[in-house]
Amino acid sequence: MKIFQILFLVVLIIPFAEIYLLIQVGGIIGAFPTILLVVFTAVLGAWLLRQQGFSTFQRFQESLAQGVIPAYEMIEGPIILVGGALLLTPGFITDIIGFACLIPSLRRKIAQYVIENYLVQGGAHFQQGRAAENNVLEGEFSKEE
Repeated sequence: MKIFQILFLVVLIIPFAEIYLLIQVGGIIGAFPTILLVVFTAVLGAWLLRQQGFSTFQRFQESLAQGVIPAYEMIEGPIILVGGALLLTPGFITDIIGFACLIPSLRRKIAQYVIENYLVQGGAHFQQGRAAENNVLEGEFSKEE
């Protein structure tokens, strides 16, 4: 299956699963507590999104100040954004996935997987660290007219 077919199936199946799960939980604990639970997860998700977003942005700025490429932070930013969007979407399945995106250690592993498998060319491994200061290329320049 191609990625777009899988994505289409996920977008089609998730809302039905969410509705089914909301009805089941509503039948067990009642409609009003279910609504309160969904609103609570959205509020908690917005707070976590803000906290994790600021933390990642601060690490991004510190890496830039030290002269280090903030690769992990650049990958973690969109993961946090997707997690926040999923937490604001009503439903328990999207909340679980959204909370998973906001767990720092899990988000770091996802970012590492993306960097190693999709962004690094030729089998080289990315290691975050201080930029080497002896990588200077010297040469001469002359302008020809």
